[in-house]
Amino acid sequence: MAVIELDRTNFEQTIQSSDFVVVDFWAPWCGPCRSFAPVYDKVSNDVDGVIFAKVNTEDNQDIAAHFQIRSIPTLMIFRDQIIIFSQAGALPEGHLRDLLTKAKALDMAEVKRQIEQDQDQGHA
Repeated sequence: MAVIELDRTNFEQTIQSSDFVVVDFWAPWCGPCRSFAPVYDKVSNDVDGVIFAKVNTEDNQDIAAHFQIRSIPTLMIFRDQIIIFSQAGALPEGHLRDLLTKAKALDMAEVKRQIEQDQDQGHA
């Protein structure tokens, strides 16, 4: 599947309407971002059931600020509209594939229970 570009017009709708979204926060001037792009594109073509997206932090500073992106590239994974992974730095292909396998295997019902439990304890 092709990597889609996200901006303020389609970011929220993409996250809200998709069960599994991987977002690469990048900028055109960033060397590590340019090095990571072919790996990201290759993996996106091999993995089904996942939306692969990119956010150009130069053109979409509001989105980058909202997610507190301080270093690029930053990879963020959303499952069921929940951020389950966020890390700066380019990943080698094997690590990206392993990460996606682990992210797919997560029991999201358990993740949601844990979030609810943490929220209940925080408001007790």
